[in-house]
Amino acid sequence: MGLFDSVAGQLLGAVTQGAGASADAQGGLIEAIGGLLNNPATGGIQGLVSTFEQQGLGGVIQSWISTGQNLPISAEQIQAVLGSSQVQGIAQSLGLSPDAVGGQLASLLPQVIDGLTPGGQLPEAGGGLDLSSLGGLLGMLGNKG
Repeated sequence: MGLFDSVAGQLLGAVTQGAGASADAQGGLIEAIGGLLNNPATGGIQGLVSTFEQQGLGGVIQSWISTGQNLPISAEQIQAVLGSSQVQGIAQSLGLSPDAVGGQLASLLPQVIDGLTPGGQLPEAGGGLDLSSLGGLLGMLGNKG
């Protein structure tokens, strides 16, 4: 089981216990985050960091990477960084509103980035993240609900 799978499993268990989206939608959000972080077309996690920096939110994502406290991000800031069309696409695929997806991503993304950078360091460029068993993990967690 890879690091992303471990982090995703912990987060999925935590967020599905609270109010909000269903376990299936949460799993879809985790998969969407995995896609964002492992997409070579956008530069993976390093590309996401660059996008945050270009939007003036470099300090926010750096707080998630570092070993200190994570700074918060709003749903509106998530939409500005990722782009409204990308958030709408995720929302449509999950049957949620873009506002709901933005809010959920604002909650989940800092935790995922933080969990994937436990020593305050980004994974090596081009190394990618191990997402090989994510689908099976999410299926297993979804069936427990």
